[in-house]
Amino acid sequence: MREFSDQELVRREKCENIRKLGIDPFGHKFERTDYAEALKEKYKDVDHDAFENMNDTATVAGRIMFIRKMGKASFFSIKDKTGSIQIYISINDIGEESYNLFKTADIGDIVGVYGKVMKTKTGEVTIKCLKYTHLVKSLRPLPEKFHGLTDIEERYRRRYVDLMMNDDSRKIAFTRPKIIRCIQKFMDNRGFTEVETPILTTLLTGASARPFVTHHNTQDLDMYLRIALELPLKRLLVGGMEAVYEIGRTFRNEGMDPKHNPEFTLMEAYLAYSDLEGMMDLTEDMYQTIAKEVFGKMVYNWCGNEINLEGSWKRISMVDAIKEQTGIDFKKEMTVDEALKLAEEHHIEVQEHEHTVGHIINLFFEKYVEETLIQPTFLYGHPIEISPLTKKNPEDPRFVDRFELFIGGKEFANAYTELNDPIDQLERFENQLAERDLGNDEANDIDMDFIEALEYGMPPAGGIGYGIDRLCMLFTESESIRDVILFPTMKPLDK
Repeated sequence: MREFSDQELVRREKCENIRKLGIDPFGHKFERTDYAEALKEKYKDVDHDAFENMNDTATVAGRIMFIRKMGKASFFSIKDKTGSIQIYISINDIGEESYNLFKTADIGDIVGVYGKVMKTKTGEVTIKCLKYTHLVKSLRPLPEKFHGLTDIEERYRRRYVDLMMNDDSRKIAFTRPKIIRCIQKFMDNRGFTEVETPILTTLLTGASARPFVTHHNTQDLDMYLRIALELPLKRLLVGGMEAVYEIGRTFRNEGMDPKHNPEFTLMEAYLAYSDLEGMMDLTEDMYQTIAKEVFGKMVYNWCGNEINLEGSWKRISMVDAIKEQTGIDFKKEMTVDEALKLAEEHHIEVQEHEHTVGHIINLFFEKYVEETLIQPTFLYGHPIEISPLTKKNPEDPRFVDRFELFIGGKEFANAYTELNDPIDQLERFENQLAERDLGNDEANDIDMDFIEALEYGMPPAGGIGYGIDRLCMLFTESESIRDVILFPTMKPLDK
């Protein structure tokens, strides 16, 4: 058993004294009728003197965050989910017994207050307590300066304390669901149907990523946690649902950094009879709708950059973007040896499974272009070798009809004119397996059921995947993915 600090011992003694008074120190149901921010907003323009002729009352509940005890009268503040409000409490208003109970209160305790709404001479909306109810005793003291913790990871590890102490964290926690509700409303209004697809899968498909592996005991079967949502959703297009989307957790067994978490929220959407251009229009419209309806502004400061979401966003091909930065024109036909020579001249390391012109083009993009795409940019025209599920460009089959949305030098979305040719698709799957033999542990399996589905006929379609966590980072102007995920993956303390 751990040793208690002096403060914890005092709090536990108070807890037992409360119990001796016949009061449950960990409380019961409390009928709350009002919230802090709503009260402050309602009475913000009422003059101090006007309250003399009013008898408005309120019942609030929350955590004590401040106490100033002054003999027979005191001030304290409580915080509920909306914010904080000041309470004035006096022995003359609630009686000696209740006031003595209040005097045992510590910062962190949860209490209920019924009282008369008033305003102090300094203009602060305050509740004059007429009935004080102890609800929950806090057995641990709250940190005095939570922002000053030497180990910043404690904010994420003990998120509940972070939410108590850090108003910015609370704001983000309540803002993220508003963003997601806005996205759902936006998609629903455009005729999309929200669906759910399996998290456990038997095949590694839909993206290039290393998976988490688990085991189904009853069937004695190894399974993966999904790395993407794509193939089940495209099966629904085959079935005739035509416009579908899913917002769900996906899992990739990869590194952690300020922009990546092993489990993250992905949204994928597929629209029959659309294409790449349709997905660009959908994306631009969705981001601008979130900006207007949730935040009321179009310019955001993110990772040191001022991002403007207004207007029509830049659209440029990958090879044109590389040419802008390096002068190299990958539109021209070239051999693998010629591309390898260019890579060597530019000090770009090429793995064995990347010995194709397409992979080398992508390596040039990652080195010279990606971090320069600050304002919203649709980058399209990816090499076929790095896009196994995408329709070939009819004018140049070396490239595919795919785009990525980049903002602030980071990828925010990935979209396609979907491949619906089952013969071509099977050939791409087989090429992926060949890459796995050369050491690419992110290569896809062959999903023969999906090939069978395509053989029934999937309509021409546009499809897109959005990283919801990164989207929330932009709109809340957060630099770490851990700020927008309530419970990010953390190393155990003993590690």
